[in-house]
Amino acid sequence: MTSTRERQRAAARARLEREMAERATRARKRRQTQAIAGAGAALLLVVAGAVWLATTLGGDDDDAKRETAASGLSQCAFTELPKEGRPKQIKDVGLPASEQANTGVQTLTMQTNLGPITAKVDRAAAPCTAASFTHLASKDFFDNTKCHRLVTEGIQVLQCGDPGATGKGWRETDGTGGPSYKMTEENLPTDKRPPYPAGVIAMANSGQPGSTGSQFFIVYGDSQLDPNYTVLGTITGGMEIVKDVAKAGDDKAFAKQAGGGHPKKEIVITDLTMSEPQG
Repeated sequence: MTSTRERQRAAARARLEREMAERATRARKRRQTQAIAGAGAALLLVVAGAVWLATTLGGDDDDAKRETAASGLSQCAFTELPKEGRPKQIKDVGLPASEQANTGVQTLTMQTNLGPITAKVDRAAAPCTAASFTHLASKDFFDNTKCHRLVTEGIQVLQCGDPGATGKGWRETDGTGGPSYKMTEENLPTDKRPPYPAGVIAMANSGQPGSTGSQFFIVYGDSQLDPNYTVLGTITGGMEIVKDVAKAGDDKAFAKQAGGGHPKKEIVITDLTMSEPQG
């Protein structure tokens, strides 16, 4: 039989082992807590450093943007089309300057075979589009081109600005002509109902973002278009000319595609100019 003394020694060893195990567990938890706290502090330092770095490095860009805006200028992105594989209806006119004035009002004047059409263009609302139009006008880009598309059902618009719509074969144009660059849409009427009321002049595009070129449309009756097209300005004179063209109808050439067709009553832009900004 085990003596009383041996049982006491065994009990003492067991208590000692338990105490040592508990101490080891407490020590391990302390180390884990310290490690987590250390990692948290390190992460906080990293985040703080990143914020400081972004603020320091990005400050110059932000300051530059604020200075540009304060000086009455906007930065515009005009993207040149690849030179290889350009279709013949694309007309190379170079690129407008990337820095453009965003103040003042311009007068757009279209001299046509049916009479003058004028529009008011606010550079504060669409500085880059106004600059593009001014650049194209300075290159005689629109001169002697025909408004190639008329839509009288669903929407009521007369579309112009295709450099391929010239000469005797202009009615064969597919309406894809434009300048040698594209630009991003701006001044989208997302808060207007309808977005494109009668009297608006807006830029056409391919339906993809950043595909605005030279083609534009004049809205002669309220049109339920999605607000995806840059509003360039407002017609101030000659709307009766557009309505007279619309009254004559179209040949339905684009009925299976975008709708409408070539206007039966021919309208030719003989000269298009943009005045210097005023105000």
